Amino acid sequence: MQNTAVPRPAVTLGLAGIVPQALCFLTALVSTEWQWMALAAACFYAALILSFLGGLWWMQLLLRREERWEPWLFAVAASLAGWAALLPWCLGWAWPGPSLVLLGAALVSSPLVDRQLAQTAQPPAGWLLLRARMAGGLGTLTLLMGLIAPLLG
Repeated sequence: MQNTAVPRPAVTLGLAGIVPQALCFLTALVSTEWQWMALAAACFYAALILSFLGGLWWMQLLLRREERWEPWLFAVAASLAGWAALLPWCLGWAWPGPSLVLLGAALVSSPLVDRQLAQTAQPPAGWLLLRARMAGGLGTLTLLMGLIAPLLG
């Protein structure tokens, strides 16, 4: 990977990925009728994005023919964490507040994996900053939803 600027579509669409979570957050705050749907949609979206990140990391590792196990485990753990966060709903347990907190924390900390991967590969200039902004926005909104979920309804 050459150290060039992040392409404009990646920046624009990456930051636009925060919009669905922002809409869920606002809906949960203003509409008692749609609160549960907004919390559920936010949980599924966060799990989906976390799994997407795992796939992104997997491909980066594959392209550079990584031989160490640790980076691969992080890539797999992202999808497994997303799956685990959705299990309480499937089992009828307390949900989605704790799952949103778990997913939010995972998303906020996900740039640490990007930073680790960047030590042995050269991402485009600005990639780590973009990832921090995307993860910060989506992760913070997800965390906030998890914290307000018990207060709603």
